[in-house]
Amino acid sequence: MTESAALDKLDRAILRRLQENGRETYDVIGAQVGLSASAVLRRVKRLEESGVVDRYVALVRPEAVGVGLTAYLNVRLEKHTEGHKRNPMEVFRASVQNWPEVVECAALTGEMDFLLRVVVRDMAHYSRFIMDTLLKHPSVQDCKSSFVLDRVKSTTAVPV
Repeated sequence: MTESAALDKLDRAILRRLQENGRETYDVIGAQVGLSASAVLRRVKRLEESGVVDRYVALVRPEAVGVGLTAYLNVRLEKHTEGHKRNPMEVFRASVQNWPEVVECAALTGEMDFLLRVVVRDMAHYSRFIMDTLLKHPSVQDCKSSFVLDRVKSTTAVPV
């Protein structure tokens, strides 16, 4: 079920409820969408098995755990690096997986190659990450940073 056309009105309603509260009971969801709990369970299992529902997580407020500074970094890579048999993009993609400060990484079109969302404790932590990790990476040529002043909208829900 990779195409959105395969989702009917009830599937979409269930997905909206799960995105609002992934711990909601099937009884409550069923009452909201007009199905029995067992029918909701069957639909949710199908959505999970088909990959529409990827996983369930707890969303943690960064400030509540001491990582209150968020920055977006545009990263440009060297096109050729010496000493690596792998493509610089592949080397960078593999490295990013091990950097806990990076909570999101997207490959981009245009002038820059990647956009990173980084969460850190403070400016000193940010500086250490940039100087000791990112800029020391053999594939990285340049980066430009923008700091988040205020989150105007923050959601993990996709429109269904």
